Amino acid sequence: MNLPEIIFGSSDAQASRTIARQVKAGQLKKIANRLYTSNLHDTPEEIVRRNLYYILGHLYPNAILSHRSAQEGGLTKEYSIFLTYKYTKKISLPGVTVHLLQGPGPAEGDMPFMGGLYISSRARALLENMQHSRSRQGLPKVLSQQDIENHLDSLCSTQGEVALNRLRDQARDLCKVLGMAAEFDRLDKLIGAVLGTREARHLISERTQARAQGVPFDSHRVALFSELYGALRRQVLPVFNPIDSTPDYTRHLAFFEAYFSNYIEGTEFEIEEAADIVFHNKILPQRPADSHDIIETYQIVSNTQEMTRIPASPDELMTLLRSRHAQLMSARPAKQPGQFKNKINRAGDTVFVAPELVTGTLIKGFEIYQAIEDPLARALFMMFLVSEVHPFTDGNGRIARVMMNAELVNKGRSRIIVPTVYREDYLLALRALSRQGHTDPYIRMLTRAQAFTSCIDFNDYEIALGVLRQCNAFREPHEGLLKMPENVFSSGNDAGF
Repeated sequence: MNLPEIIFGSSDAQASRTIARQVKAGQLKKIANRLYTSNLHDTPEEIVRRNLYYILGHLYPNAILSHRSAQEGGLTKEYSIFLTYKYTKKISLPGVTVHLLQGPGPAEGDMPFMGGLYISSRARALLENMQHSRSRQGLPKVLSQQDIENHLDSLCSTQGEVALNRLRDQARDLCKVLGMAAEFDRLDKLIGAVLGTREARHLISERTQARAQGVPFDSHRVALFSELYGALRRQVLPVFNPIDSTPDYTRHLAFFEAYFSNYIEGTEFEIEEAADIVFHNKILPQRPADSHDIIETYQIVSNTQEMTRIPASPDELMTLLRSRHAQLMSARPAKQPGQFKNKINRAGDTVFVAPELVTGTLIKGFEIYQAIEDPLARALFMMFLVSEVHPFTDGNGRIARVMMNAELVNKGRSRIIVPTVYREDYLLALRALSRQGHTDPYIRMLTRAQAFTSCIDFNDYEIALGVLRQCNAFREPHEGLLKMPENVFSSGNDAGF
């Protein structure tokens, strides 16, 4: 017989006898009061959870997923669900606890849900979560104040203050219908505090406190920074020192650093053209802005005094970023040199930190950065911090690499250059960290790039150029792989591989 997976008990005598016969024949099994299944293989818990909304809609028609269940989108991680219905009762089904809460039926804005149920509108759900929970044991019907504050902060970050004000207006109208005037009063004060128009001393979330103080931050990015910090803390990173520190060594290394850093961002020159631009100030008439990009990058990274400056406070971090960006983008006034972005920027599917969250996210990132001791770890963290926040309209990658190498120069460690052939390794590792939180590829990638850089003697320009060519440094990623110089393990550096 082709029976449905879920069969409900019936008040009809004939239907009830049919079910009893099928149970006796082993075609059905009872899994709860007035609830049967034809699935004789899976556990009752699996069956109920798979068919939960169909079951609930049949047992409690027109019930509303409400309170924390509406806010969390259904079944909680504790396998509980809260429904507003005609009466209050706690029901245990296999694998699920159903909490029925007496309250008003569907109201304007509540949305039809699976199985003939409804789900509270966002405004109603917030009002419901403003109620006081009397539960002393088990899962409370409402989310914590911190959870609600964080939700309001996320809404404000993604949709703007206008969304919070609109939500408050909807809740104001609903509270009269639902009899939730006291709940609206609490919600009104909370939204006002988040927006900075009401007293904020009762806010408990770090995110909303920061927003109320005018420095909101991107909590997802801060969590990502914490993940990278933990990975860097767990690792023992190798030490790579530069071969020399003579003026010629620094000048030539800075040139290749500037060349490759611009090439990665699409400012492409033949190496001979770049050398004429940097060393002989031969601006290409057909590409004046591109020429200035590589010159200004070189001016920053070849200045040893500038490259020993690292931030000791959040304010110094902002100052360094702005001043270096102002110089780097001086030939491109449309890119707002030295000013943080005022529009959201993206790379492919990655949307970077919103403009209003840039300062706060950099501040939170600095708080993590200042706890890092190892110079290479600080450099890797700083690079990702700037790259992930993307504080400027353009030039973020170059500024991120400048900030990274300044950390290394400050402690006398070898710089990191990312050759053209290594660009895909670099971008893929960055993307894996940004999107999936995979820290190891990022750390390995930049550590290998530092090992590569540390093994090249930049005192003689032509010799360094020859080594870079032999290592495929100037090839496109699809044309070859980066080769380590032959003396990588005999240079006196501890490669750590």
